[in-house]
Amino acid sequence: MIRVLIADDQPLVRRGLALILAPDPAFEVVGEAEDGARAVALAHELRPDVVVMDIRMPVLDGVQATGELARTLPESRVLALSTFDMDEYVVAALRAGAYGFLPKDVSPEELIAAIHTVHTGEAAVAPRLLTRLISTYVRASSPARPRPAATAPAGLTPRELEIWQLLATGFDNAEIAGDLEISVSTVKNHITGIFTKLGVRDRAQAVIAAYESGLVAAGYGSG
Repeated sequence: MIRVLIADDQPLVRRGLALILAPDPAFEVVGEAEDGARAVALAHELRPDVVVMDIRMPVLDGVQATGELARTLPESRVLALSTFDMDEYVVAALRAGAYGFLPKDVSPEELIAAIHTVHTGEAAVAPRLLTRLISTYVRASSPARPRPAATAPAGLTPRELEIWQLLATGFDNAEIAGDLEISVSTVKNHITGIFTKLGVRDRAQAVIAAYESGLVAAGYGSG
């Protein structure tokens, strides 16, 4: 059972989210918080597996609360929600330590799937947000090829740069393995090393880092 804490300043939203999760025996809603400070306090008291966190709240906003939980209670993973799905909120939430970001207009099925994904430690970002994020945070005017190892960011090897580039352009592990003619397990090992060297936690943060660094640019891909 996944223990969930819901944090939102609107009582109707909190109740609605709880009602979505209630029929599913995989979830237990252990508490509700009306602001970010209360969310942090309740998380430390109740130790939920996932905190569904609104971004804009009084006292302590969702980004600050997420950052506090990432530092002090990393086992309680944050899924950020917001009516305002502007790029700066998505980036701020992910950088603060959120494992995912969804707009509040997602379907109940999408919300449930995202909570499951976050609970496993994977990133859950709505596709439309990630696509727009990629376009917004491009820092290069043309596609960049992998850099020589001597100038590689964070000491990445040429092979790691290739894999980072493919990951950032939307390839999954199997597609990366096929493109480079290596095994999926080898890809996974390389990705673990890439995350460590870049200081990122998941694929979403790696995508942001790739586009901000200029490693890839909008429009670059496999076809």
